[in-house]
Amino acid sequence: MPDSVSTAEAKRRFSELVDRVGEGESFLVSRRGRPAVALVPPTPGALGRRQPPRGLATLAGALAEWGQLEEDVASIYAARHGSEDRPAPDFD
Repeated sequence: MPDSVSTAEAKRRFSELVDRVGEGESFLVSRRGRPAVALVPPTPGALGRRQPPRGLATLAGALAEWGQLEEDVASIYAARHGSEDRPAPDFD
């Protein structure tokens, strides 16, 4: 059976209760002595489907896992410097 707290106590300690629920505890919040709401950990399906990252977030995640990024970028720049059809930008 979950611990019971009043609405006033839940309001004062809300952040603490949320932390404890995140660790698996449950609380029954009562108003005027009657159960009003339950604070329970979410089930995996209750949160809905998570949206995949979009835009630059997708690229950042991919680059974080690219072990040879620096070497590959260097080889791209070297190939661009040898190209005659399109000059490489000068960043120096």
